Amino acid sequence: MNMQRRARRSPNWQRTTRFGMAGVADSQMESRVVKLMIITKVVACIVAVFFLVVGAAGQVSSMPESDQPKPKCDNQIHSIYLLGPDDQLEISGPELNDVANKPIRIEGDGDIQVPLVGRVHVAGLTVQQAEQEINKALSKYIRDPQVVVSVAEMRSQPVSILGAVNTPGVHQVQGHKTLLEMLALAGGMRPDAGYSIRITRGLEWGCIPLPKVEPDASGRFSVAEVNLKKIMEAKNPEENIQIYPHDVISVPKAEFVYVIGDVKRSGGFVLGENESMSVLQVLSLAEGLNTTADARHARILRPVHGTDQREELPVDVKGVLAGKKTEITLRGDDILFVPGSTGKKASLRALEAAIQTGTGLAIWRMP
Repeated sequence: MNMQRRARRSPNWQRTTRFGMAGVADSQMESRVVKLMIITKVVACIVAVFFLVVGAAGQVSSMPESDQPKPKCDNQIHSIYLLGPDDQLEISGPELNDVANKPIRIEGDGDIQVPLVGRVHVAGLTVQQAEQEINKALSKYIRDPQVVVSVAEMRSQPVSILGAVNTPGVHQVQGHKTLLEMLALAGGMRPDAGYSIRITRGLEWGCIPLPKVEPDASGRFSVAEVNLKKIMEAKNPEENIQIYPHDVISVPKAEFVYVIGDVKRSGGFVLGENESMSVLQVLSLAEGLNTTADARHARILRPVHGTDQREELPVDVKGVLAGKKTEITLRGDDILFVPGSTGKKASLRALEAAIQTGTGLAIWRMP
């Protein structure tokens, strides 16, 4: 016992104990360092991922509008028209050859007569729902029926016609109607109507079959413009398209150019399909100049965009008529002002006074 106590108290024992404790402390320190390094790496990865996500979101939000994906505009029609009495349907299928290509009228109570099953109620349903109801009724007699329903003639289709027509509003029409037929139902175009007509259609009816059709910003409608004059002149008859339910036809007012001053007929004149009109064309509509007009000092008063001011553009009408000056065109809302000549007016007044007094003229006749 005494020897053991001496050995424990000996300096070598103390050194060994100290070294053992130091080893344990070093291993604990190394473990802590490793854990800290792992945590540091994990935090660094999380921060890097966070900045990548933020950067990608910034790039998406800063993407120009022109680079944003546009809504798809195809010609697939998903009808939302609700069937009603007097609508004409065409039903086809392998088991229904007897009624193929034969229009079936929806009766007043909303039913139709289908072979094998009898009466089926379809009023208030879409075309797709009507197909499901007929297939459901036929499934009692036929395994997996495949009936296709199409609308041969619609009972009514609300079409909105707005703008420069004689009777604007919502028109309920029956059957297939073209653009010209719809404008005729609206009472025709007003004299101040423009020739560029805009048509808006819901995408559930497919895209408008015109060359310059585009989806709107909401992605729910397709919008196209058509030149009515070219349709009426038979230059683009294919653009006289069929109108579908809930279409909106907008007929804008035409732009005007105005002539005032010393002309025979002042007033406003419709530009029509043209975006501009020459000075000579405007003067011809105004029936020409008066004899007292100062043709050298005419002016075009043109609106300044964003203000209520007008800029003045000098026009030498006399030089234009003589072919010595370049002609200036007038745009929408321009005013052509032709002033009167003070000297011509004074001479005309003097001549009129001389005629009235009888002293200014002498007529001689040779014997």
